[in-house]
Amino acid sequence: MKCEHCTRKECSKKTKTDDQENVSADAPSPAREDGEKGEFHKLADAKIFLSDCLACDSCVTAEEGVQLSQQNAKNFFHALNLNKKCDTSKHKVLVVSVCPQSLPYFAAKFDLNVTDASRRLCGFLKSLGVRYVFDMTIAADFSILESQKEFVRRYHQHSEEERALPMLTSACPGWVRYAERVLGRPVTPHLCTAKSPQQVMGSLVKDYFARQQNLSPEKIFHVIVAPCYDKKLEALREGFSTALPGSRGADCVLTSGEIAQIMEQSDLSVKGATVDTLFGDLKEEEVRRHEGRGSDGHLAHVFRHAAKELFNEDVGEITYRSLRNKDFQEVTLEKNGEVVLRFAATYGFRNIQNMILKLKKGKFPYHFVEVLACPGGCLNGRGQAQTADGHADKSLLRQMEGIYSDIPVRPPETSAHMQELYQEWLEGTDSPKAQEALHTTYQSLDHCTHSLDIKW
Repeated sequence: MKCEHCTRKECSKKTKTDDQENVSADAPSPAREDGEKGEFHKLADAKIFLSDCLACDSCVTAEEGVQLSQQNAKNFFHALNLNKKCDTSKHKVLVVSVCPQSLPYFAAKFDLNVTDASRRLCGFLKSLGVRYVFDMTIAADFSILESQKEFVRRYHQHSEEERALPMLTSACPGWVRYAERVLGRPVTPHLCTAKSPQQVMGSLVKDYFARQQNLSPEKIFHVIVAPCYDKKLEALREGFSTALPGSRGADCVLTSGEIAQIMEQSDLSVKGATVDTLFGDLKEEEVRRHEGRGSDGHLAHVFRHAAKELFNEDVGEITYRSLRNKDFQEVTLEKNGEVVLRFAATYGFRNIQNMILKLKKGKFPYHFVEVLACPGGCLNGRGQAQTADGHADKSLLRQMEGIYSDIPVRPPETSAHMQELYQEWLEGTDSPKAQEALHTTYQSLDHCTHSLDIKW
């Protein structure tokens, strides 16, 4: 099966109907290594389906296909099993980082409050042999803070000659891949250069934390637990260059659904455990989130920051106005009867296509857009909020949304550790090291020739 963008004779992805019936029967046990007895029942290997990701313009190369085949539970258990063998030279410290949008899934799945769900997940992973379990909220802090600064800078730079706006968020790997591989120029220059939370977490674990523990990056096996399959593609996007060229920030990405399947098939006796932090023996006592209805909330945080920095306006509660549908909303700031900031949230492929069409026609009046590939945001990632037949589990999603909205919000500016990390890890907020660790560049295909003649 191919979509209208595909240039390959045969698409490298499979449809769910291609192997829905046989995948579980043929999948090997992830715990079986060199004939040893498996600890769990057979688990389905993760696959990327056409309906699971946003772009398929030859987006999975042969080399990437091989690497994607390793992004599964089998690879995770391979690392765990190596630590049980006598050859200590192959032992690695296993670290798992959990996306904030995954926790409501585990809470709903196991009928627990979000704090108990976090403790149960952490305890289970450590019972398998994982050494450290981190919450990725701190990585989202960096992503949001860097996005805020970049937007203010772009706003000042924007002119008829140099069109720095609109700024499009870069936290969703499905959207970024689509922008790079299909849309190309002139869309990619409008992507925010701040790395996604997953990419920042890779740097934190393989650089900052590794040095704190006197470990070389290659001795750490870093696993990400995420709500969507596109995070697996994101792990392949760029290497880790700060401390060890060629080593990736994330060695393996597992969806929330894959972890839940492992938990359900386990007969291990599990005690709850408190999530670790990057700071010595300190523990995460409270689950927190950012202000987004189903995501890290870049729009809300950037909007408040921009209102204060650019117009000296303190914004309290943000009012969202739905336009075409509930997944296309706008937020505006008025001053002296004039709209001075116009932001939008665009979720789902149809809304993204409409956005791109208006961009190309020069009829897109927004300064900033939070773009997410999944309708409803990250909570609705196909790696967790799905029924057995591959459709969205609306009842589960509503439950997850309620759980997520009840988690306390803590703005990144109030984090006690952020300034410490900027100084101790990155040598300052605007240092070359901060630029390398927290920002990225994008591929720019030139096959799109439309210009963005946007009127403000």
